[in-house]
Amino acid sequence: MVLRFLHRILEIFLHLERRMEQPFLRPAFDAVFRMPIAILLTALINLGRSRDNVGLAEETPQLGEDEDTETMIDEMRRHLVRDFPRGGFERAGNTKTHGLVRGELTIHDGLPENLRRGLFATPETYRCWVRFSGPGPHVEPDINDVGFASISVKAMGVEGEKLWDDEKHTQDFTGVCTPSFVTPDVRANARLQYWSRRHLPVFYFLDPREPHVLDMLMQGLWNETQTNPLGGTYYSCVPYLMGPVQAMQYSFWPMTNVPRKIPGLPFWPADNYLRDNMVQTLDQTDVEFEMRVQLQTDPFLMPIENNAVMWPTRLSPRVPVATLRIPRQKFDYPDQLAFTRYLRFNPWHCLKDHRPLGNQSRARKRMYDEMASFRQRMNGVIHVEPTGDERFGPEREEQRGAQEAVA
Repeated sequence: MVLRFLHRILEIFLHLERRMEQPFLRPAFDAVFRMPIAILLTALINLGRSRDNVGLAEETPQLGEDEDTETMIDEMRRHLVRDFPRGGFERAGNTKTHGLVRGELTIHDGLPENLRRGLFATPETYRCWVRFSGPGPHVEPDINDVGFASISVKAMGVEGEKLWDDEKHTQDFTGVCTPSFVTPDVRANARLQYWSRRHLPVFYFLDPREPHVLDMLMQGLWNETQTNPLGGTYYSCVPYLMGPVQAMQYSFWPMTNVPRKIPGLPFWPADNYLRDNMVQTLDQTDVEFEMRVQLQTDPFLMPIENNAVMWPTRLSPRVPVATLRIPRQKFDYPDQLAFTRYLRFNPWHCLKDHRPLGNQSRARKRMYDEMASFRQRMNGVIHVEPTGDERFGPEREEQRGAQEAVA
């Protein structure tokens, strides 16, 4: 009871802070203080780490990984059963869908030899489904969220052998708005899920037995009132292969000026103002993101197994490799939004040259698969591997009419 009271007080403070930080305070703070503080916090996190004798792109299995993964899955499954009705299950993480939109991922020509690996080996354009979402694990008014946003990109028509065989022609990329992950490893993530299911995630960070205060502060530097998902920057946070014995992290950087006004501040904005701003944007203009990769050059300062450490750009800059273009479109059709329930975004939907690395990625392989199967089973829907030919809204009705006419 005391913990819930303290958590409620913190929630009230955060709600007030979110209403005041944009557009007045936060941009100025970020421009002046964010990166210096992030560099300091990263140095303090590294002081508490031991130097493992590992090489570049080398993984080190953690003790108890399987048990911790099982705990995560159990906690997430209990959360879904408790918080959502049968037939209305959402994802246990990256829960609230702001929009599912069509896009194109174009691989740049003339990349350096060490970046021409896997999907980036040759210039090509791939059709994509792109999902923008909030953190969860609940579906709340946007202003009540914790200032966290995510992107999931499913490139289609990708040839080559995949690591996860439930989809044959896709390559998935996922990212969040923070350059380091909320937990360092799968053991800590299991603990976070324990507190999240109890609606008390702050006590994961402040637990005196095993505090994660530095991680909380680092996340806080990027957790801010979201204004428009189409104008956010998204980071993979966890590493992936970039061909044999070469590790990378990737990110998506906005290249288009988009509307960022939040109608209703400092009082009460619309519950789905983020979707509203996406609709306004794509009614008016195309949107582009630049995809960049950062290669691992130091196995300690750019670790594989600890994802709470921000990889320093002074050691390895982020290099543009592709452009994600989202053309003008209307996307807020109920059937298009519902289509997200048929989709599975999984970083293991990938070519071998882009295998996910580290203990949290290894946990994701099982967790994403089991949770997606459970969610879709409870919703009575099947898993669909999309092709990009799907139609929704008026286009779907036209397509159906044409098919009936032919029949």
